[in-house]
Amino acid sequence: MCGRFALTATPDQTAAFLGLAELEDFPARYNIAPTQPVLMAIAGLPQAPGSNLPDRQPMLVRWGLIPAWVKDTREFPLLFNARSEGAMEKASFRTAMRHRRALVPASGFYEWRQTNGKEPGGKRGQPYWVRPKHGGLVAFAGLIETYAEPGGSEMDTGAILTVNANADIAHIHDRMPVVIDPQDFARWLDCRTLEPRDVADLLRPAQLDFFEAVPVSDLVNKVANTGPEIQERGVVGPEPEKTRRQKPGADDSQMTLF
Repeated sequence: MCGRFALTATPDQTAAFLGLAELEDFPARYNIAPTQPVLMAIAGLPQAPGSNLPDRQPMLVRWGLIPAWVKDTREFPLLFNARSEGAMEKASFRTAMRHRRALVPASGFYEWRQTNGKEPGGKRGQPYWVRPKHGGLVAFAGLIETYAEPGGSEMDTGAILTVNANADIAHIHDRMPVVIDPQDFARWLDCRTLEPRDVADLLRPAQLDFFEAVPVSDLVNKVANTGPEIQERGVVGPEPEKTRRQKPGADDSQMTLF
């Protein structure tokens, strides 16, 4: 799964990585949580032959996808992740998979290994900062859905696709976000000519040794902690005899990107 992540690159670095013309200035974000705004990139309008203009556009999206058919959001679960194995068929994600595939830039993500054997609702286990071993940015596979609120206003919402974890992550959690390689950006974003089945091969675990998992302190557990200190190496607790995992909780205390 992916319940927290970070984007600490500069706007210029992020724009260059995604192939965007430019991005408005924004600060480094070390602890992005569900319900907060996240940056995503989508395919733009078709360009004229010979044009050098980028054909990708940035969007600011609420992390937590709400399908267009939802009547009461209070009775609908927070869909900040989408299991890639069923996204093409599941009603909540089917339309977004066909029409609104996106890229989610990140410097890495956080995952928790449960260490105390408690059920969800208890204390979280050992947190890890999972980052590209050689540094730089990654792009998670994202989905976007525009939800029309009862009052008539519209809200862009999104989710991150997940897949079975590879051997680098499986000892921490059995799921991980789908990483789209830069050479596959155009394919993933092309919703005009490519259907979900045409890009299904991209929904796979990251290559072995791509990520490294760094144990960090429990400062990351609280969304109010937003500084770089939450990524400092922490102390690893003992391996549990039986691992139980808990989803990081949603929090709406940081609802602005800037």
